[in-house]
Amino acid sequence: MKSSDWNRHGHQTDKAYQNVILHVVYENDTKANDLPTLELKGRFNDNLFFQYQAFISSKNWIPCEKSIDRVPVFTRLSWLDRMAIERLESKSGNVTKILESNQFDWEDALYKLLMRYFGLKVNNEAFETLANILPFKTLLKHADNLLQLEAMLMGCAGFLETDFTEDYPLLLKREFAVMKAKFNLLTLPAERWKFMRMRPSNFPTLRLAQMAQLIHKNGCLFSKIREAKNSAEVKALFDVKASEYWETHYRFEAASEAKPKHLGDATANILIINAVVPLLFCYGKLHKDESVCETAMQFLEETEAEDNAIIRHFASCGIKAENAMQTQALLHLYNMYCKRKRCLECRIGAVLLR
Repeated sequence: MKSSDWNRHGHQTDKAYQNVILHVVYENDTKANDLPTLELKGRFNDNLFFQYQAFISSKNWIPCEKSIDRVPVFTRLSWLDRMAIERLESKSGNVTKILESNQFDWEDALYKLLMRYFGLKVNNEAFETLANILPFKTLLKHADNLLQLEAMLMGCAGFLETDFTEDYPLLLKREFAVMKAKFNLLTLPAERWKFMRMRPSNFPTLRLAQMAQLIHKNGCLFSKIREAKNSAEVKALFDVKASEYWETHYRFEAASEAKPKHLGDATANILIINAVVPLLFCYGKLHKDESVCETAMQFLEETEAEDNAIIRHFASCGIKAENAMQTQALLHLYNMYCKRKRCLECRIGAVLLR
């Protein structure tokens, strides 16, 4: 900010600064070094500088919390479109890493992504590990047999390593013994899974039963998603419920009130937003097919807005998201720009600074 900062920051004794050829400052308040110095004070509207300083030093949730709703709607929406694309491009990078590790097997990549988000934040690492030790190709070989699918998923997860009294888990245990020997399957320690402070509908045992049904119903799911015309058709693919045993259970040998355990709309939305759309967008990018990328964006626009603390806070600032594309954009805006106070690189910040 000031030329005197050169010495205050210790640059005069830092050899890394010996190659500097020009010192650019807001105010040239002292002769701190022998470098040519460019003073910016008076070369632009000082109000811009003071407004920027106010943004950078703001203690508000986001720097423009009290003024963001004054930005013209068109400017705001066009910037959110850009944020949504940036977020998808960022997620595509993560998807590409999965594809590079599995020889670009798109069905396996979808399976791994779905497994991650089936686990939510609490169990996502355990689900990811399970997806890595139990390949999709192995499950696909028995996609027509729901019992064997469930046995492999539950067995590799470590949930069958106990003494049961009920018939169904005993049957799964016997089936898994056969599958384990046939495919040389590995088993996770059961303590990797967390049940505490979770809704029963999100218990990993129930989620794995629903994953078994999803594979049993759809087989190669990504090929069907590629054929879908809208998000409603994709959501229909996720319309599954766990097998009969789970109507009265959320975990093994713990009976509960009878209730069909469907994969709900909220979970389907999470899977579409975080697994389906990024994979489809990546597919379009790698195959240079813009129409596929547009379809992925369309699926986001057709999906309900997410509900979380960040989205609610934006709503309190007057920025209400209409769909999942806008919530994804707001999440990216907050995490990549607002939290980092990159106001000068943000179109909304630039408008407000002027």
